[in-house]
Amino acid sequence: MSLNSFGHLFRVTTWGESHGPALGATVDGCPPGVALDEGMLQHWLDRRRPGQNRFTTQRQEPDAVEILSGMFEGRTTGTPIQLMIRNTDQRSKDYGDIAQAFRPGHADITYWQKYGIRDPRGGGRSSARETAARVAAGGVARAVLGVLAPGIRITGYMVQMGPHLIDRERFDWAEIEANPFWCPDARTAEDWATYLDEMRKSGNSVGAVVEVVAQGVPAGLGAPVYGKLDSDLAAAMMSINAVKGVEIGAGMAAAALTGVENADEIAPGADGQPVYASNHAGGILGGISTGQDVVVRFAVKPTSSILTPRRTITRAGEETQIVTKGRHDPCVGIRAVPVGEAMMACVILDHLLLDRGQTGGVRGLIG
Repeated sequence: MSLNSFGHLFRVTTWGESHGPALGATVDGCPPGVALDEGMLQHWLDRRRPGQNRFTTQRQEPDAVEILSGMFEGRTTGTPIQLMIRNTDQRSKDYGDIAQAFRPGHADITYWQKYGIRDPRGGGRSSARETAARVAAGGVARAVLGVLAPGIRITGYMVQMGPHLIDRERFDWAEIEANPFWCPDARTAEDWATYLDEMRKSGNSVGAVVEVVAQGVPAGLGAPVYGKLDSDLAAAMMSINAVKGVEIGAGMAAAALTGVENADEIAPGADGQPVYASNHAGGILGGISTGQDVVVRFAVKPTSSILTPRRTITRAGEETQIVTKGRHDPCVGIRAVPVGEAMMACVILDHLLLDRGQTGGVRGLIG
């Protein structure tokens, strides 16, 4: 199996399976001299860690990250950084009944069709457990951004659970970390709690939409035509387990706008910096950042592992029914929020390094 790496100059390769002894990431291209330790990475992993409330899987994993290489006296050396997270709470017996059958909506059947072998224990590489390694790598990216571009702030939150959307009029940045859904709307978060409790108790699951915003991104990141910032962001978000759709800025809604409505009007600002009247473009024009907030949304499908019986087939091609036992997220979108933040951090840093290599920070002047 190849293609386990992403990024250009800041390159991340993840490895490991859901029920193997460990998983992790190899981070290559990290600049030298950046202060980094395991505690800095653990902060971000703790936000994704399972079993913290009744709305996520009850698998109890400390997700303790170990830095095995690429460091000397608390600073990066510029050589590959090896990150490892040990699995400690696997219950492989929960998957014994599905070893010969395919879960509808899951990658079981396509992994078998492609490779002729699959790990049924938690889905192996297709498990969302792999995203812990991405969050650890994203912690490295955030540390580097803190040195090279300290003004950048990356924040993710849920804007939709099932058919239920937040009210943008009640959007409160301070509320995001005050509830288990990373929801910026306190009233909607209360409604989601009731809704998800009902879904969980019925043995079902539900999807979600996550929005990730990068504030303070300088203008000029990204390049035409095949190095677009938005195309790399879309690919990064789409690579997250269970993601089925990605939008930049207004996204699909832009199709319903007129040219007058969609165009983000520009006015002169202080120090020659343009001021935009709106941000339908999501902070990216022609694949290059404008200096506005970079806004990405992605849709996460419902968890495929559910207690409700579903029709399927076995490896022998026989019809059967399947129920997935074990511990699963009733809404995997909740724990996808820190994963989306990590992917945003990795892509933004990658393009910052690419820009430094190509232009050295040279910019066209306005005014």
